[in-house]
Amino acid sequence: MIFKSVGEARPYPDHGHVTPKDWADVAPRQVRLDELVTVKSTLDLAALLAEDSTFFGDLFPHVVQWRGTQYLEDGLHRAVRTALHQRSVMHARVLVLED
Repeated sequence: MIFKSVGEARPYPDHGHVTPKDWADVAPRQVRLDELVTVKSTLDLAALLAEDSTFFGDLFPHVVQWRGTQYLEDGLHRAVRTALHQRSVMHARVLVLED
């Protein structure tokens, strides 16, 4: 199992972080893939295979931690690429939301 679970939507409240600039203040840290719940159930194969997938975006995936669960909000292609390289940990920006 790559991820803890595969979700279909964001179960947490809106946090206001939309652009890479908004996320820039969130320091990256290591996260385990098997502790992540995805908020998307489909993967864009073009994004997975693109060599320049981070050219216009953030280098790090975006994770939202809410109620003790870590949700992979953006960067599913990076997480899958990490798993394909047989790694179980990746660096991501983790935004912690309080109830």
